[in-house]
Amino acid sequence: MDGPNGAPAPDSVGGEPADEGGGAVRSAVRAPEIAYHPARRSVARRGPADPVKVLMHRHRDLCERAVDPLEIAAGLEAHGLTDRTAARYRHRDVFSLAEELYARVPGSGRPVPRAPGPDPGEEATGWALPALLPGAACLATFGALRVTEGVLGGEARFAVTAVGALLVVLGLRLALRSGPLRAPESVGGVTLYVCWLLGYTVYGDDLLAQVISGGPDGHWAAAPAPLLGLTLALAPAAWCAHLFSVHARRRLAGSHGLSDFGAGVRPMLFGVVALFLCALTALLFLAALGHPGADGAELVAPVALGGLLFLARLLAVHGFPEPAATGLAAACAVEVAAPFLVLAGRLPGLGLVARPVDALYAAAGPGGVPIIACGVAAFGLLVHASVTLTRASAHATA
Repeated sequence: MDGPNGAPAPDSVGGEPADEGGGAVRSAVRAPEIAYHPARRSVARRGPADPVKVLMHRHRDLCERAVDPLEIAAGLEAHGLTDRTAARYRHRDVFSLAEELYARVPGSGRPVPRAPGPDPGEEATGWALPALLPGAACLATFGALRVTEGVLGGEARFAVTAVGALLVVLGLRLALRSGPLRAPESVGGVTLYVCWLLGYTVYGDDLLAQVISGGPDGHWAAAPAPLLGLTLALAPAAWCAHLFSVHARRRLAGSHGLSDFGAGVRPMLFGVVALFLCALTALLFLAALGHPGADGAELVAPVALGGLLFLARLLAVHGFPEPAATGLAAACAVEVAAPFLVLAGRLPGLGLVARPVDALYAAAGPGGVPIIACGVAAFGLLVHASVTLTRASAHATA
């Protein structure tokens, strides 16, 4: 019904129908707005407001025992934390994260900051002399045998050799118990592997030559020059290991990331290995000149053995004795297998198994077997060391 001005009658209010009494139903019509629903309250993101705090509790023992942030960084890396993972904890790298953990966790019994240590040359006086003892004992033994040649009988010369060998062994044990070549732990069988490799260096070439020619005849000619050169090389090995450890610790203190540390240590590792091989080659050449009948050109096999022993010891010193023992065992296995394959080839129908050794002997002489055995094992350890010894965790306590 229209109103007085022709407008529609207010039979409804706000779009609501009027009741029978003409009164409009005044039901409240809300303005279009978001209704309030307590059940639909926005849920806040769950998770710790301080992610470093969770990591701090997880590695609290590591943080309390550490004497500096570098040890914490090395421990975190050993647990699989990388620079990319550190970004989750709002840090650019593991080193800055370790510095915060070190500052936030009070170390129980943490020592007072130490004063700058003495010069590396002064520190070396404690282990330099023991490193020279094995070479000096071996040189004295060979000198005594050389002087008494034709004067002493066989039993007396054997006694001199036995006493000299005992002195060399005692010198080795003393040199390897202190200084940069001291390994915190060892794997069973390493001593046996080293003894076999050194024994094969002295007697192996003649043994293999006799086996291939139809023997063995029972008397093997010794080649003492490589053994003398290897024992003399213990001193440069200790110096090279010390140089590598000092450089790695300095690089660790000045690095700003794990990749930066690895990129700086890897060239040093290769340089130290090359430096040791050069020193070893020079000592082997001098030892060959002092022994009649020794060929200074046949230095490849002793150099390969020396490189294998140095890399194995370097890995053991920095906490990786298992790969070191594996490399030594692999070289021993090849040297043991070579004469046995030749002997097995004499059986009917098994001549094929001796052909690889015969071909190697024809191409490189009796020294071909230790070259392949020690060279391949040393290369494998070098590859492994380029990965493991360029980690911060390998130098936390070096």
